[in-house]
Order: sequence, then structure tokens, then C-alpha cells
Amino acid sequence: MGLDNVADMCGRYASTRSSDDLVAEFDAIGTAFDEPLRPDYNVAPTTDVPVVRVSASRGGRVVDSLRWGLVPSWSADVSAGARMINARAESVASKPAFRSAFARRRCLVPADGWYEWSRRPDGPGKQAWYLTRADGGPCVFAGLWEVWGSGDEKVATCSIVTTEALAPLSEVHHRMPLLLPRERWAEWLGESPVDSAALLVPPTPDWLAGMELRPVGPAVGNVRNNGPELRAAVGQPAPVPLDTLF
Repeated sequence: MGLDNVADMCGRYASTRSSDDLVAEFDAIGTAFDEPLRPDYNVAPTTDVPVVRVSASRGGRVVDSLRWGLVPSWSADVSAGARMINARAESVASKPAFRSAFARRRCLVPADGWYEWSRRPDGPGKQAWYLTRADGGPCVFAGLWEVWGSGDEKVATCSIVTTEALAPLSEVHHRMPLLLPRERWAEWLGESPVDSAALLVPPTPDWLAGMELRPVGPAVGNVRNNGPELRAAVGQPAPVPLDTLF
């Protein structure tokens, strides 16, 4: 079925903006769900996450809540989603699991930042890192969405597109989310025409220079831990990428 590697990125990020904040930030016309968003400092696969997509029926951008882990419409059941939280930019246009969504159902996945792990240079174990915008702005991941099933079994899911990491992010991990600066949001959502190859170009070095690589404590490794303290800086170890692990 051409499944991508679930470990393209670590699979954890933070998303704490409210529905109203996201509607304003992304010039959306409203939300497609009723429950208020709760701050999540340790977003994990298969949980519901906020995305921004274009709604044909409502005539514009909406903030929606989708399960993280894309389930292709032809999949036998929803369990496939746990293995498809990421879609590689290098193959997203051709992989059967993602090509239809890439062509027709692209979305933005807003985040405050995401977590990665590297080897400790001074001993065994791993060092956790929080990667975020130094100016406090959103990290917007390129995403795909899909609908599986019908009736009461209908489930809407999403995946995050990843690409080869560029400096300075490559200091921690060899892959990174495909980050979309504000001026590229409309193109990714299909609101303005662009060549499909151009959609997958990573951000410029100048934009990436605005990223902060923050060493954080090990508590983020447990999905049951969830709070702003997970993003607090600790020490300043030199990162050693875990290229052989992910």
C-alpha cells in the first residue's frame, strides 16, 4: 500500500491557540465543530487536532478538528491511520495513500512548535528539543486530509507532510515538517494556482533562521504529561541528530 515511515518526525507537537485565535489568524469564516479547543502541549498521533481547510459548502476557510493519522478512503479500517501521521514530500504525489489528498484535499496544520529528540553528546539517552518560532508566531505545517467511511462510521483524518531538514533544524533531526510561511498558505489550500512541485519547496534559509531550537526536559516523552512546563528550557547541550533511529 506504499505506507510512509511513521517516524519521519517525532510525532509530538504543541497546539494551544483557541478556535477564535485560529479563525482570526487564518482569515477563516468560522469553525466546523462545536466543542471549544483545549490547549494541548503534547499532541500525540490519533488525537483530534485543529486544521484549516477550504469548505466548498461554506465558501471559504474553516477551522476544523480532524484525527491525526490519515486513513485512505479505500482502507479496510481506521487502524491504518496510526501508521500514516506523516507523508513524505518526495513521494506524496505518487503514493496511493496520499496522492488523492495531495491533489484535492490539502490543509494547514497550525502548531506552536514541535518536539524532536537527539543523542546526548555526553552519555546514553536522548535529549528532547522544542522547535518553535523565536518571534512567537505560528509554525504552520503542510497537511492533507481525507474522509473514511460513511454515516455514523465516517471519520475525517489528516497527515503532516515532511521533508528533508535544513539548517538549523538539521542539527537535531534529518526530517522536518514542511513549514509554510504565511504567503504560501493560499497556494497550499488551492486558493491560488501553483505548480504541484512548487508546493513542496521548503521555506527559505532566511525564514528558517527565525527558528529556535530549545532543549527541554524528558517529561514530554510521556503522552500523559501535558502542560506549559514541557516547553521550558533546560541547559544547552549540543545536539547530535538521531539519523539512524528515525
